[in-house]
Amino acid sequence: MSSSLEKFADIARALARLPQQEPATQPAAETPSLHPFDSRNIHPDLPVKVRELFDDGHFPEATSLAFKYLDKKVQKYSGLTESGYKLMMGAFDGATPKVKLNPLVTTSEKDEQQGYRFVFAGSMQGIRNPRAHEVIIVDDPDICLDHLSLVSLLLRRLEQAGYK
Repeated sequence: MSSSLEKFADIARALARLPQQEPATQPAAETPSLHPFDSRNIHPDLPVKVRELFDDGHFPEATSLAFKYLDKKVQKYSGLTESGYKLMMGAFDGATPKVKLNPLVTTSEKDEQQGYRFVFAGSMQGIRNPRAHEVIIVDDPDICLDHLSLVSLLLRRLEQAGYK
């Protein structure tokens, strides 16, 4: 046992003689950080102004502009002239949709179309409208990023259905 102890002591003394080194780390200023849009995968086709508004702390305005962009996309794909809730209800109508997200053959496909109809319409009514029509809406960065993530999801769903 003493030989094990002696070996351990020899190793400890050898380690003590090694020069001390600080862990290799980059200074914080050199560490690249992701913009919240990148870490949240915000859709890159949103107008540059959305990011500018976000960066300047104008969160309700960034949300509003992103939803206006989505609204214009759905108008273009549907050929309808309404906007907001009314546009979404008409564009994604289950019986005769102007914007089809899938072939609408199976019950699941029809359910998906109907579900997205309400997600598109509800987001316009519940998120966009208050920010477009009220004078004072206070949002924080996380709420805004949640809204922009929803717009991004809806834009990507349109893309998956073949709308570019």
